[in-house]
Parts: sequence; structure tokens; C-alpha cells
Amino acid sequence: MARTTIHPGACPLDCPDTCTWQLTVTDGRAVALRGDRDHPFTRGALCGKVNRYLDAVNGPDRLTRPLVRVGPKGAGPVSYRPASWDEALGRVAAGLRTSIDRDGPQAILPYYFAGTMGLVQGWTMGPRLFAHLGASRLRTTICTAAARAALQSVYGGSVGFEPESVVDAKLIVLWGANLLSTNLHHWPFVQEAQRRGAYVVTVDPLRTDTAARSDEHVAPLPGTDAALALGLMRHVRDSGGVDREWLAAHTVGWERLDARLDEWPVDRAAAECGLDVDVVRRLGERIATTRPTAIRVGLGLQRHAGAGQAVRAIAAIPLLTGDFRYPGGGALCTTSGHHRIGPDRVARPPDLPAPPARSINMSRLAAALTGEADPPVTSLVVFDANPAATAPDQNRLRDGLRRADLFTVVLEQRWTDTCDWADVVLPATMQPEHLDLHTSYGHHYATLNLPAVTPPGEALPNTEIFRRIAAALGLTHPRLRDSDEELARQLLDGTGVSFEELREHTYARDTGVDVGAAPYAKGGFPTRDGRARFHDPQLTGQGVDPLIGYTPPVEAADPTLARRFPLALISPAGRFLMNSTFASLPWHLDRAGPPRIHLHPDDAAARGLADGDAARVHNDRGAFLATVAVDDATRPGLAFTYKAYWARLSPGGSTVNAVTAVRDTDLGGGPTFHDTRVQVEGVPAELLGAGQPA
Repeated sequence: MARTTIHPGACPLDCPDTCTWQLTVTDGRAVALRGDRDHPFTRGALCGKVNRYLDAVNGPDRLTRPLVRVGPKGAGPVSYRPASWDEALGRVAAGLRTSIDRDGPQAILPYYFAGTMGLVQGWTMGPRLFAHLGASRLRTTICTAAARAALQSVYGGSVGFEPESVVDAKLIVLWGANLLSTNLHHWPFVQEAQRRGAYVVTVDPLRTDTAARSDEHVAPLPGTDAALALGLMRHVRDSGGVDREWLAAHTVGWERLDARLDEWPVDRAAAECGLDVDVVRRLGERIATTRPTAIRVGLGLQRHAGAGQAVRAIAAIPLLTGDFRYPGGGALCTTSGHHRIGPDRVARPPDLPAPPARSINMSRLAAALTGEADPPVTSLVVFDANPAATAPDQNRLRDGLRRADLFTVVLEQRWTDTCDWADVVLPATMQPEHLDLHTSYGHHYATLNLPAVTPPGEALPNTEIFRRIAAALGLTHPRLRDSDEELARQLLDGTGVSFEELREHTYARDTGVDVGAAPYAKGGFPTRDGRARFHDPQLTGQGVDPLIGYTPPVEAADPTLARRFPLALISPAGRFLMNSTFASLPWHLDRAGPPRIHLHPDDAAARGLADGDAARVHNDRGAFLATVAVDDATRPGLAFTYKAYWARLSPGGSTVNAVTAVRDTDLGGGPTFHDTRVQVEGVPAELLGAGQPA
């Protein structure tokens, strides 16, 4: 008779929702997955991506044995043969030792990010091992670096309103936030606020699903968000909407910002953003007169050169209006800084020696592997990431990955673009097969995930792989042998949440902020004096204006470049692909469809292109092929394509990152994926079938 059990756990993927789920296991095999209906935030629903997560877990393409390269780099699986763990680990140890002996430990670069958001598997043992070795430290900038730096500058940290309390807001501004694709479980709270009478505005260059379901859509030119914010603040000031009592008590630098707003009349802001002046004035009036107003700041708006100033300017708006006084009021970008649980002290425990080392910006990987790093990176260890698909300047990155002197190790669950360039590929477990601990960047709950099924073949958790690499290197410190449960307990130490509590109840609230609270009603921001800052003198040393202002995008605002590449290009997230996680799975690819380049009807007609035509999208850095989609979700002069496709499965063997640049945002060193100019031209339809072999 079949034995069936139900196991609670957590979705591990790069999404602010961090759903709690219920996994059904029959005779040792995961057979069904559904959301936990009792969770206060996610409430039982799984997104379209994760509903088919078991396709990935049980897929025939899972990596189950270590593989070592015996043929040329870049040729795919045909260049590899199976190996024992002993042989593979021996090769890894030898490759790392060669780099250390030749160029020192800083020649090793660990490259990792959010392939799992789990703190145990992603952010403890791997970083701990490489810190102890003295390897280069990775600056994990590719997602939220500009926003984090901006929030640090204005608020002193990643603070904001309590996300469930948005139901109390009377005006909700979703700024660069497509909740229905990237933060699905916050949308019901927004809908509840609407039922109570709230007005919802989406600010986004594209008419997204979220924008279409909002009460109003405001579509500025990409990269002009700070100009819009300055114009809105100018209207708030001129209409008498400034809460001067709260402002005087809890902020510094208002006099300087007040003077700057003199330079930003509403008509100037509207012109810079490509908006009708009445649109800006009308939204400014709503913000000036509606309490509380909640501004949900998305991550897409920080992918351009002036991203830091943009987030600073948006974050300043509720400081003028005093919206932090009220439950559901203020601004929120990410809850990452709200949690008591954090990986830093566990990744680098005080009793584990960790020599000083340089840091390398992950968003600049293409440059680091092609001459920017000195000494050069000669060993690259990739886990929880697929940089060959997701990092900017794809062609230059491939040049770096194919270097004969670069030794590359990849920990993976299935064969990705990055595996093509590895010397050793090590099979890693998936979420139902290992222990992990999750916080969230969209709510205030921590979740424990316990293993429920046996991994396929010889796959191992990341943590165990790194313990074995440490042993192969002859490293004996006991901190390099900590078990997964010990790592989880270390993460929970001092947080007020115990491992036993999570083992019993799966999830627990791990912040000191209650639902319905206004945590900054009386200020108390985590700055030195408890006040939020419109003017931050520390930015002067970074070459950034210390006063909140507007930094235009680089490529999108370049008129000379626009003559050669007349279309600005952005690459947002879609509904069915999660970064690059699902981009090889048939069900997900069928729903997502092939890579498309979306053009406004005017731009398509000017190029003689029709819906369904084949096109080449190109600039000086590279090109990719896509099917033309003609629609008015975008505006003239702006094209978009969804990110996350794999190059090896795409027509022509390239993706949108063949045209994106290695360029830093003004704050934080983030990438500028949405600050790109291209031209689009028709090509023969048969080229769309010319992808690399799977």
C-alpha cells in the first residue's frame, strides 16, 4: 500500500513573497505541491511559476553525478564525462590550489546569488569557506544594490511600512512594481485597500498587468523617475501638502531640498519624463491631500545609471507628507533589513580566521574576467547563479569564461548556460531534498524547510559540497564542518525565534513590527541621530550629489547614440520564468513563449515589421534574435523584451544580455540593464530556429 505524507516547507526562489507550501510525498517521491492556506501573507496560493515546481524536481534533466570536462569549453554536455566525487573534488582542490600558489587566494572568486534565497544553502557555508581561504569577496549587487544604498542614505537602512498594513492606505502608488508578476501575494492586500476606497496608481514605462488593473497608469520615460519625484514634491510643497511639524521633528536637510525644488516646476518634470503636465499635477495633488499614502517601490526602476538618486527622491516623498505617521503610510522597497535573522555573522563567524581580501562587483563579472581584475581571477566557483545567462555584456563574459587559464567549478541542479564553460560540474540538491531557513524581502515571516525526499543519484546540498571541498583542501577548522541544523541555529541565535518553534510551526514572525503598526510614526530611523536625510554629506566622497536630485540615464538619454540606436530597451520580468530558474522546462517555456521584442505600432511600421516577424536586436556590444510582438503596452521609442531566457536554448545562441552594458549605477554599483539603446531590423524567419543544441 502506498505511503503518503505531507511536509511543510518554503519556496526557495528569488521573489519577495517566500511562500510557505505543503509538499505531498508518496513512497518517497514528491507528487504534489500546494500553498499553505494558513500563512498570514501568502494565504495558500502559489504563482504560475511554482505551481509546476515539481517538473524541475522530478525532471529527467536533473544532474545526478559529478562531471569533469574532457573536451573544449563552450561545447555543452558532450565535452564532459561522469566522475566519482573523489575524482571531482580532487580536481576542484587542485584547481584552487594552483590559483593560490600562482596568484594568491584572491585569484579565486566565488560567484553566487539568489538561485536559492535560503540562508543555509546560499549564504553560509560557501561564503564562509571562501572568506577563510582569503578569496576575493563578492559584492552581491545584481539585484538591489542601488536601492539598498539609496535607502541607507535617506533612512539609514532598508526600512519602510509594514507590508500587510497597506490595506489601511487611501492612496497606493506602485512605482516600478509589477505585483502581478513579481510580488503576487501583496496584490490581494492592495485589492483590499481598493475595496475600502483606496486609489491605486502604477508608475511604470510599460502597461503591465498590474498597471492595467490599477485605477491609473502613469508611464514616464525609463530612467526619469527622480525627475518625476521632484516634480511631485514641488507640487506637494506649492499646494501646502508638506507636514512641516513632522518634517521638522524627524528629518534633516529640508531647507536644501526646498531650494532645489525651486528648480523643478511641474512642467519641467513632465517634459523630462515625457508626460502630460496635467498627469504629474494630478498625481501630485493626490499625494498632497491623501493620508495615508503608501508608495511601493519596485526593483526594476533601479536598473539605470541614475538609480540611486531615483530611489532617494521617491523615498523622500512620504517624508514631506508625514505619511510615516500612519499605519499603511510611507514607502517600502524591501523588507530585507527588517528581519532579525541575517547571514553575515554566520558567513564570517568571529572564531574563524578570514584574512582581508579585495571585493569584486558581481555585476562587473564580464570586465573582471577580461582584464579589470588585478591579480586576475583564475578560479571561479559558481553556485546559486547562472551568470552566462543573467550577467550583462554576454559576449565579453563568454570571452572571459573561455580563457584557458580560468578554472571554473559550477554547482548546479540541471545543465545551464554557465555549465557549458565549467571544468567541473557538481550536482546540487533542490528544496525538497535539503534543510534551509528563509526570511523574505516582501513580508515579515521566517520559514524553516526540512528535507522531505531523497536527492536523486549522488546530488548533495551546497553546504555538504563545500564541507567536502574544505576537506579536500586540507582545511580543518571545526566551523567548516558545521551541520545544516547547526548553521540554522546559528542564524536564529538571539533573534527571538527558535529552531524548535520553526520545526513545530514552520514559520514565525521575526521582526518587532506588528501588523497595523506605524513603526516610524515618531521617527526613530536607523541613522546616527534618528532622522531621515534629504542631504547626505557622505555621498560627496562617492562622486554623488549629497542632495537628492536627478541623474539622467546614460544611454537612454544620449541623443548622439539615439541616432544610431533609436530605441531604448528594457528587459523586465515575465509571468512564467523566474530569472533563469525555469528557462529550460517545457511547461514554463510553452507558457512564456519564445523570446519576443515588443514594439509600439509606430516603431514596427517604421521598420516594416509586423506581429510575428523575425527580428535582430543589436547595438555595438552584440545582438539577439526575437519574434516581433506589436502592441501598445509600450510607447513610441521604447522596446522591451522579457529577461531570463537561456542563450543555449535561444535563436542564434544569445539573449538580451548580449546588448546590455557593464556600467555601474550612481549608488551601490548595481547593473544598468534598463539603460540600453538598440536598433531592430527584420531578418529571415528561418533564423529563429538557429539556436544552440540543448
